[in-house]
Formats: sequence, structure tokens, C-alpha cells
Amino acid sequence: MSLFRLPPSTPQSDLNMAELLGKVATVQIKRTLAPEWARQSGVQLTWPHANTDWAYMLPQVTECYLRLAFEIATRETLLIVTPDVEATQALINERLPQRATQNIIYHQCPTNDTWARDHAFLTVMSNTGAELLDFRFNGWGGKFAAQLDNAINKSLVSGTQPLLKGKYIDFLDFELEGGSIEVDGQGTLLTTSECLLNPNRNPQLDKAHKEALLKERLGIDRVLWLDHGYLAGDDTDSHIDTLARLCPNNTIVYVRCTDPTDEHYPALQAMEEQLHTFTTAKGDPYKLIALPMAQAVYDENGERLPATYANYLVMNHAVLYPTYAQPDNDAQAARALRQAFPDRDIVGVDCRALIRQHGSLHCVTMQYSWGVLPAHS
Repeated sequence: MSLFRLPPSTPQSDLNMAELLGKVATVQIKRTLAPEWARQSGVQLTWPHANTDWAYMLPQVTECYLRLAFEIATRETLLIVTPDVEATQALINERLPQRATQNIIYHQCPTNDTWARDHAFLTVMSNTGAELLDFRFNGWGGKFAAQLDNAINKSLVSGTQPLLKGKYIDFLDFELEGGSIEVDGQGTLLTTSECLLNPNRNPQLDKAHKEALLKERLGIDRVLWLDHGYLAGDDTDSHIDTLARLCPNNTIVYVRCTDPTDEHYPALQAMEEQLHTFTTAKGDPYKLIALPMAQAVYDENGERLPATYANYLVMNHAVLYPTYAQPDNDAQAARALRQAFPDRDIVGVDCRALIRQHGSLHCVTMQYSWGVLPAHS
């Protein structure tokens, strides 16, 4: 029996870069990493199981994944990577309505963990179609095993009938996680110095070489380096998708801390000040929209967990954003995201289970550009 209501009808999406690929052949599309709000064909989840770090709380996190699966699959194609398709599919068929299950594709593959944002392909779009970029994931600087997760991408494009459509490009000589970068599709990339310049990733390269490589491989023109901001309990060395996000129309949404007694206050104040100095490629200031700082959430050992509203997923007609059973903050975050994405439904998903393993909603998802996955039925 389904436990979830069906989502409301969705508005018409804006024309965007990926849609233009199907237009008149004379239109030239810059080869660049697609922004998250470009037209998508679907989203990937890598399913939790008993051999992941979720083992001690598998029922709780599975409920969160079921909710995510419902919200995604009733809107777009959902790809689920799991080491046990039979068991995962049986559970989903039991719990979700047909409107969702008919849009789910399964792929069987051994996995270390569930953080699809950081081990899945990055999709570059051009006039010739999608390029599937396979970067190396090293468990956030060698903190965790990742050899199985590193093999997922190649398994998705192997064989005579690969599951994903696009040109596979092996960039496994460079460590890069999807959560560490934000792009606008117009040539700008936003990242944090703490992550991309960390010696636990690509220590053989200096800042200039890393920036040149990002420009070449991702098709971007410039990099904005954010030098401040962190979240307690974060394993990623300050991924940008926990702090500040590029949005359409030269907008950045970011986490603002207004409580001087909060440990994050100095760093997030410095981050906000630096964001005010950033300009677009044309030299205009960005429109800044503040997200609230979530109230502190602690685990059973008294460790603060990285609850952040910046860790949302943009879909074709919706934005799925994490909630933390904090009604005022949850509602304030929804209002901020509605300003940034006025053409999309803003849908909250309770992610208190996800932060127990130091990630949130965006961390467990990865979108694919139009044409990469089969279309939603």
C-alpha cells in the first residue's frame, strides 16, 4: 500500500540549454557541464544496504530513500543502483504506487555506500550530445573505502546495450566529486578552496593547474573560489553544495548564520562577505538569497550533524529540499528557494536520517541531462 500522496501537476519548464540541443542545427551550444536546472532525463539513487555504513539504522534511512524515490519517479525517470535488484524492487513495488514504479530503472552492481552525487557521472552537453565524465572518487580524501563505487559508472555504460546514452570519457586520473562544484551553464564554476585545494585530493597539482584542468574538462571559463564557510560534522572538506549554490538569473543562494553564539557564525559571516564581492562574467553583482541556518542537531554521541538547507536537488519541475522537523526554518528555506526557482514546485523531504551519516538530499542524488536516460513515461 502506498504511504505517499501523489504530487500536484507541474508547471511548464523554461527553455534551457539541453532543450536547445533538439532545435535547429545551426544553433551552436557551448560545450559545458550542464547546470542542474537544465532539462534532465532522470536522477540516480544508489540504494542503502546492510553492507554500508547505514547498517545500524537501515530501516530509518530506507524510509527516507523510499520518499525520495517517490518524489523523483513521479516526475522523472529514476535510476536505482543496488547490489540486490530483486530485494530492492520488491520493496519498492510493495510501498510505492504504480505511477512511481513504472518510471524506475534498476541496475545491479556492488557498492560501498550511497553518495551518488560524488561517485556518479558528471554530464557535459554539446552539439554532439552528452559526454559522461568519469572522475575518480577517493572517499573524500581517503577517509572511506570507495573502490566499488568507483566502478559503478563504467558498469552503466558497458556491454552491447549500455544503460546510459552518451560518450564515456575516462578522467579517472583526477579526483573530483559532484558535490564540490556548482556551474551556471554560462562558463562559471563555484567551488571551495578547502575542498578542491585540499592536499588529500590531487596533491600533485597546484591551484593554477587544477583550475586549468577544470576549464578544459568541464568546458568552463572561470572559477570562483570560496575561501570561507564550513559545517560541523561534514566529511567532505566543505563541499560547495552544503554552503552556497548557483541558480538561474545570476543568483546565489547561501546559508546565513545570524546567531553569534553558533560555532559557524564567524566562518559563515566571512563567506557571506566574500559572496558579496563576487561578480558575474559581465561584471554585475550576483543576487544573493539567504537560507536559514538549521538549528543544531546532534547524534547520540553529542556530535553535531551537518544539517543544511543548501543541499537541495533541482529537477525539471520541482526542487526537492531537505527538512529537519524545524517548522520555522523549514518554511523559511522553502520561501527562499521559491524566490530562486519561481517556476518549480518546492517539495520538502525529511532528511534527518541522512544527516546521521553526514550528508543530505543533494549528496545522495545525481541528475542526468536530457537524452542520457530513457524518458519518463
